[in-house]
Amino acid sequence: MIARVGTKREIQMRNLHHRELRIGTAARQRCTTSVKIFVPTPRTLTTKDRMDSRERDRLYQEGLEAFNSGRFFDAHEHWEDLWRETLDPEKRFLQGLIQVAAAFHHYSRAHLPGTRKLLQAGLLKLDDFPEGHGGLEIGLLRRAVREWLAAMAGGELPEEMNPPRIKESPGSRQKP
Repeated sequence: MIARVGTKREIQMRNLHHRELRIGTAARQRCTTSVKIFVPTPRTLTTKDRMDSRERDRLYQEGLEAFNSGRFFDAHEHWEDLWRETLDPEKRFLQGLIQVAAAFHHYSRAHLPGTRKLLQAGLLKLDDFPEGHGGLEIGLLRRAVREWLAAMAGGELPEEMNPPRIKESPGSRQKP
């Protein structure tokens, strides 16, 4: 039996090593099934591992388009693929975007605790970057996230509020 923890994306990850874990002695008397769990081994990205710039730009832009279209799960997926191939500090920037996208996905499914938690985590990461970063108006996004958090803290359901859109900033730093 193979235990698959998380999503199908774990299976698609490259350069994974697996370890076979055996069930403990007491449990083995009741069950003889071994379980294989895929565990990514820490590694440093090499030039060979990195995506080419066109693929990076495509994923970044598709994530932005998905976010601004209200397809937050798709935005999360596009940016996560890029995040896996990125080093800090841009990795932290992308993680902030991913967490904000995931927060609004939670909101679309009426899961307010997850919304709040992910908005806070994403904001914490995005606060490390200037107003305009990665070709985006991050300052405007941060203000919108703070408004959402304030509304939720006041016990209001932000039903009247639309999720924010991320505006592009032509004068800001190059995309991650």
